[in-house]
Amino acid sequence: MTDLVVRRLLVKMEEPIARHWCAGDAFRTAFFDALSLSFPIGEQFFIDSVRNGFRELPADRQERFRDEVQGFVGQEATHRRLHSLYNEHLGKLGYVNEWEPRARARLKQMEDVDVRHWLGVTAANEHFTAIFADFMLRNPDLLGDRDERLKTLWLWHCAEESEHKSTAFDLYQALGGNHAWRVKWMRRVTVFFLADTLRQTFANLRHDGLLWKWSTWKSGFAFLFGERGLVTQTYRPWKDYFEHDFHPEQQDASASRQWLREHGDRFVPVGA
Repeated sequence: MTDLVVRRLLVKMEEPIARHWCAGDAFRTAFFDALSLSFPIGEQFFIDSVRNGFRELPADRQERFRDEVQGFVGQEATHRRLHSLYNEHLGKLGYVNEWEPRARARLKQMEDVDVRHWLGVTAANEHFTAIFADFMLRNPDLLGDRDERLKTLWLWHCAEESEHKSTAFDLYQALGGNHAWRVKWMRRVTVFFLADTLRQTFANLRHDGLLWKWSTWKSGFAFLFGERGLVTQTYRPWKDYFEHDFHPEQQDASASRQWLREHGDRFVPVGA
């Protein structure tokens, strides 16, 4: 069981966002902006999955999860709110959220399925966000220093994703979710997540007129496949998810704990 603290981030989201806020790098900015555009609908789905899964537990087993579920919902709701504000700025810059309509159409197909499938999808996505979070917390310089507010937003979000990476997974297991469906959903989520991320990133770059510039692709290749590349460093932990005895807590979360410990001036625990 994980003790999850809901935090209010001390950032002002009213100020405009620069078009290439991430170290002036067009590809990285487009990539992070693409992820942000996915969060409001994604975080709400995760919240609904965990809430509904909790309600399906027998009464005598709910107590074990009660505080953790409340913390999970509080953290994800806060992420959803701040990224909605972030996305409003992206809209003002002319970017179109092409990810959300596709996600809504897929989620509509899941309306009447067993809640364990919802949790299987959520657990797979939470694994993606957790390994991405650890990557970012260990490579914070990739966010640049042009917008300290957004740098703080991303690293705080990453730290909390690492904190609650086990919640949906444990509920899935508690409700009798099996290994076969868990890995099936990871395969499907991998395809959709990577395709949607790249499609939205390309759409953002196309809007800027930078999709076919050599410097854009050079930067993108280095960010994804270089020695410190996202894919290079996250492939192994992604693959771990397919092991029969896998559990999210097997993966190191020290970078999350360190960031939260060293940046306590950036947030206030809710209710403190």
